[in-house]
Amino acid sequence: MTLKEIALYIHIPFCDHKCIYCDFYSITNYTNESNYLTAILKEINYYGNLYSKERKVISVFFGGGTPSFMTPDYIGVILNEIRKKFSFNDNIEITLETNPGTVDKEKLKQFRDVGINRLSVGIQSFIEEELKFLTRIHDAETARRTIKEAQIAGFKNINLDLIFNLPKQSKENWLYNLEEAMKLPITHISAYSLILEKGTILNKMVLDGKVELQDEDYDAELYEITIKFLEEKGYKQYEVSNFALPGFQCVHNNAYWRSKDYIGFGTSAHSYVDNNRWWNYSSLNLYIDAINKKGIGSAGSELISREQQLEEFIMLSLRSSGINLTELENRFGGEWIKKNNILINQLVNKNYLTKSTDLIKLTPTGYAICDEILKNFD
Repeated sequence: MTLKEIALYIHIPFCDHKCIYCDFYSITNYTNESNYLTAILKEINYYGNLYSKERKVISVFFGGGTPSFMTPDYIGVILNEIRKKFSFNDNIEITLETNPGTVDKEKLKQFRDVGINRLSVGIQSFIEEELKFLTRIHDAETARRTIKEAQIAGFKNINLDLIFNLPKQSKENWLYNLEEAMKLPITHISAYSLILEKGTILNKMVLDGKVELQDEDYDAELYEITIKFLEEKGYKQYEVSNFALPGFQCVHNNAYWRSKDYIGFGTSAHSYVDNNRWWNYSSLNLYIDAINKKGIGSAGSELISREQQLEEFIMLSLRSSGINLTELENRFGGEWIKKNNILINQLVNKNYLTKSTDLIKLTPTGYAICDEILKNFD
């Protein structure tokens, strides 16, 4: 029997402090570390018993929060429990989100020893003033050293995160960040536009008039600069914000974008299996309480309708490697193409899309207005 592929996500909410732009669930109180670990293991056990016989794990991703704040043993215990309960793909990708300033050469080697084979390093900028604005705990030199020490520790698959369109950020400064990234041994780069999320410190700063964001046109210019620069350096864009050297596309992210099944463990984690979606409590105390009562941390769930499945397939495909027309027809029939054919041809003529026999894909110009394009489809 061919096992169905699945990706696993583990949320580690513990963090040194809350950055002003971050809207992910995180806490700075570490007193519940041990109880949280026990809860995570129970949840892994529950879903392992439910799904492991028919699923093969292609990716494990530790996100946060700041997973690299934890000890390698802490992460290793979680990985060992997953190994006991699930079947691993031979070339499984196991990623740890890592912040400069939380690891050194020895700790990185220990993470490698417990099974981590990919790092995603949250650098965000190589300019001190920008790092201070973003309230990052590291400086630029620490960021560079972390990447170099990761390579020495044996990591051959390293992602680097950067944020563009910060208040008053010049094109020269953004290009400097990209150029500095290229000097490091990275295989993947995630470049995100600064987004204002409700409930963040940055959102309040903007509302209070303390910070003024740059306009959408300037954001689009920086984005197109990013695409051109990275493509020329050999990094192929395979999603709106993600670029990789050949062979280094993120397996975990592709699982999301290609509508594969995934299970999330821990606070605020989401799951999607057999067209069912569910989400866990964000509050650590509520999550642990739910685990103790029923073995899972689920706060709610929904069955995804066929219409929703189609809508998500189009959205996720366009944001990433494009709409595979054969897959679209096999799963949903040919109605969507018929209804949107005129619009598709118009977008092709405007150089927002390319269309071949089996693929509809955004151009770099189209990526810049992806959300607007998606709104126009029926």
